[in-house]
Amino acid sequence: MKHPILFLVIAVVLLTACQKATKQAPAVDPAVHRAEIQKWQSDRLASLTKEDGWLTLVGLFWLSKGDNSIGSDPGNAILLPKGKAPGVAGSISQPKGQVLLRARPGADFTVDGRPVTSTYLLDDTADNGPTILKLGSLLINIIKRGDKVGVRVKDTESETRREFKGLEYYPIDPKWRIEARLEPYTPAKAIPITNVLGMTDDELSPGALVFEVDGKTYRIDPILEKGETDLFVMIADETTGKETYGAGRYLYVSPPDANGKVVIDFNKAYSPPCAFTNFATCPLPPRQNHLPFRVDAGEKKYAGTVH
Repeated sequence: MKHPILFLVIAVVLLTACQKATKQAPAVDPAVHRAEIQKWQSDRLASLTKEDGWLTLVGLFWLSKGDNSIGSDPGNAILLPKGKAPGVAGSISQPKGQVLLRARPGADFTVDGRPVTSTYLLDDTADNGPTILKLGSLLINIIKRGDKVGVRVKDTESETRREFKGLEYYPIDPKWRIEARLEPYTPAKAIPITNVLGMTDDELSPGALVFEVDGKTYRIDPILEKGETDLFVMIADETTGKETYGAGRYLYVSPPDANGKVVIDFNKAYSPPCAFTNFATCPLPPRQNHLPFRVDAGEKKYAGTVH
């Protein structure tokens, strides 16, 4: 070659450019990674389609003061599916900040297999909650969102569960298994998170996840949920609303190691419950978690998405 020095310079530039591509996590055997993601997909499917999974959610009703009647007659405050419950099965009220069910004779409510006629119900924020009421194929529990208390109704025989169309994913790609570092917030940072119902609550973020894609650095804020050790991440990207669900996607990240390093595997990004039911209270990705590039990994938009 006439210009060996020029050739060397070009080679160095090209090598540097390649090194600036997406910074992947420490190498893992592609077969091992594929098996890991396939197992995750299998577990995801099992969780979604189980008898109390999100496909069974058929109702959400916010409690008002006084007695809230519950049953299948149209006039009930808590409307149960027709043919699945008595016309009026009882009432739910909130005496002294607690949630109390009073069942009518013959309503056949049970908790843990035991018949109940009058019982207090724990909500989903309680240490031992929520209490699960069963009535035939219906599963009923109390949720709390901010200062609002609601009744969530699931039906193990729901149409959505019966006619489930399956999940679709992007091809598994090790490129999207990315090394990141957690830059701690001291103290933990309160981040306003708004859900699909327009309710906003402050959630705590232990730090920013900092990572590189195609030579550029990005920061997103995970949430540390009560009782959890894994970090919960809500993202939107350039596929959102097109190939993936319009309200974004979720994923979990294992806690950082002693050096603050974590692995973000976008192959495990999945659609929130709102992709499958109109009765979930899905939190939305905060603005700082909107990524200005395509994440061609993880779960695609559900073929039977409700909206």
